[in-house]
Amino acid sequence: MNLLTRNTDYAVRAILYMAQHDGALISTADLDRDLKLPRPFMRKTLQVLQKQGYLTSVKGYKGGFQLQRKPSQIHLIELMRIFQGEISLGDCLFKKKICHCVATCPLRREVKSMEEDLLRKLKKITIADLMKERA
Repeated sequence: MNLLTRNTDYAVRAILYMAQHDGALISTADLDRDLKLPRPFMRKTLQVLQKQGYLTSVKGYKGGFQLQRKPSQIHLIELMRIFQGEISLGDCLFKKKICHCVATCPLRREVKSMEEDLLRKLKKITIADLMKERA
């Protein structure tokens, strides 16, 4: 099980890069060059982030993207939900269809508890927090 998909990873890396460049316009070419992220895939990721209100863009020569929100206002779980949907560990660990004992399964209760802890922690992590960790 992967907690983060490639889309989310690229989005987080791009936003961190933009946050570190404090308001500068960042092109997909910059991200390709400095982060080694594939430009066509990155462009789609940035467009999604723009539509969701995390970035603004300037078209044309010397155009690019920049953050529309402060790093402290961007939570990791929000980005995960945009690119991955709701975070859920609730599927059966044995990779079977939901069985008839789903309501009484002791393993499912433990997994649900872990999921609640994970979501609580993910809701607290912001891009500003991740920037501190990188410093």
